[in-house]
Amino acid sequence: MELTLEVVTVPATDLDRSKEFYAEACGFRLDLDQEVAPGVRIIQLTPPGSRCSIALMSGFPLAPGQGAMAPGSLQGLQLCVTDLAGARAALLENAVDVSEIQHVGERGWEEGPGGEWNSFLFFKDPDGNGWAIQQAPSPLSER
Repeated sequence: MELTLEVVTVPATDLDRSKEFYAEACGFRLDLDQEVAPGVRIIQLTPPGSRCSIALMSGFPLAPGQGAMAPGSLQGLQLCVTDLAGARAALLENAVDVSEIQHVGERGWEEGPGGEWNSFLFFKDPDGNGWAIQQAPSPLSER
């Protein structure tokens, strides 16, 4: 059996504001913005080079046995890039409040890049959902 993570729901208070943030400031591709049933809207966006998308939804009924996530409660979403400094510069150019590059050291998070797989930066979307971007040593297609 093959299981592929393809869509992650990101809770949002204002779908249009979040759509603009992810599409314009973060460079995600807009795949879908559709009312799939009366009062049920889904916006799907995909980070460049990713096989996994995010979904912003309103009016969508909860799946059986699942609870609702409050906007801003989703933390730890992680993207990978091969040029972390370039990604940071691009986000800053698009007015995203992004951290300095950091790594995990002896005393926790420390400023500056670390070794292989140990360089990160962080940002939040307009609702406070937290993202990390990690430096990868090579593109996903080569790993």
